[in-house]
Amino acid sequence: MKPLHFSTPEVSRRSLLRGSAFLGAGAVLAGAPMGRLAMAHGQHSPTSWKNISAMVDSYVDAGKVPNMLATLGWGQSEPELIAKGTQDVGGSTPADMDSLYRIYSMTKPITGMAAMMLIADGKLRLDQPLSEVLPTFANMKVQATPDGSLEDVVDAVRPITIRHLLTHTAGLGYGIIQSGPIKQAYEENGINPGQVTRLSLPGVGRAEPAESLEVFADNLAKLPLVYQPGTTWSYSVSLDLLGRVIEVASGMPFDKFLQDRIFTPAGMTSTYFRVPESEISRLTGNYAVMGEGLLFPMDPAKTSIYLDEPAFPFGGAGLVCSPRDYDRWQRLLLNYGMIDGTRVMSELVVRVGTSNLLPPVVDTTGTFADGAGFGAGGRVGLGDQAGTFGWGGAAGTVAMVDMKRGLRAALFTQYMPSNAYEVHGDFPKAVVADLMAMASEG
Repeated sequence: MKPLHFSTPEVSRRSLLRGSAFLGAGAVLAGAPMGRLAMAHGQHSPTSWKNISAMVDSYVDAGKVPNMLATLGWGQSEPELIAKGTQDVGGSTPADMDSLYRIYSMTKPITGMAAMMLIADGKLRLDQPLSEVLPTFANMKVQATPDGSLEDVVDAVRPITIRHLLTHTAGLGYGIIQSGPIKQAYEENGINPGQVTRLSLPGVGRAEPAESLEVFADNLAKLPLVYQPGTTWSYSVSLDLLGRVIEVASGMPFDKFLQDRIFTPAGMTSTYFRVPESEISRLTGNYAVMGEGLLFPMDPAKTSIYLDEPAFPFGGAGLVCSPRDYDRWQRLLLNYGMIDGTRVMSELVVRVGTSNLLPPVVDTTGTFADGAGFGAGGRVGLGDQAGTFGWGGAAGTVAMVDMKRGLRAALFTQYMPSNAYEVHGDFPKAVVADLMAMASEG
């Protein structure tokens, strides 16, 4: 078989997953006056999302993606759905609220809030040294030059804490971000907490993940940090490591904790680390963008890697979820831990988890968190955007809540690399444009 060559933008592990942090909820309402947006709440007609509808139409009609779906809602009201296209190119099954999407790093806020629940339970502390839970992380070393020699290291000046893991300030690296010896060491030690396809494709890494969360954590502890803990915002495997912290602190497997403490009580019945065979008909295909309107099925639903049991539950990028389920997750946050009369997590968990948890002196310049705060696995808005919280995924998904205005918004599609299109930027702009129109009409 002739090798498949992808055109620019190059499909690499870095470009495949880096977009997972491109848009945070803190930027969603940039430039929109608070008062006018507040007026829009509850005063719009069901057809007011004209800019979002136009965006969805433009992407699908141009053949850029086979489907695109947006959910929008106020408070605990039923979501409004804007959807177009089929689950697969040339398919006949329309994408809808129950279709299944690879949400990649939109997994991170769920993992972050799970850790916050254990803090509320008294089984963890926000500023607790990680080594008290995982002793192998005592006495860490740090690269003298980030991404430089693995031998030229210095002592960590402070311990990694749970807060650091929640906010990507632990000094850990990411195989999709780092380069040089540390990237190679991550690959050789199974520090590969993600999956893309069963296919062997040029530019798509094939490094095998560690065999379990325990082995993942132990191997990670043997490697030097890239930055001193608590000094630099660095997108990392910290939320995956937090999965191991959660299972040690809770005394149960990480995925079982999520299922028992969050998914089941919240009524999230279509959220999986592994898609059951019975649900294959709902799984969308994931496509590599090879050129304008030219898509290659890199992870077809019927042969998806998400039908396999993962090496371990990837707390940073492992979940497949329906738009209906993720909307329930957003409703849970907006209602401060309650949904349909069921208390899933405490109000304090949500208030603290969606607040700015960054350590006092952290450099975010030039990062995905630049100009914003960071909470439990998601970006937090500051100033006029205070109250917003959310994150995006590598295959074109993005979601945010506005705690002050009671708004929830999410977008779902499936393509890679994430920077092939401007979905992560176009969606928030469309949300703002529609909100502004509603406010002016009001």
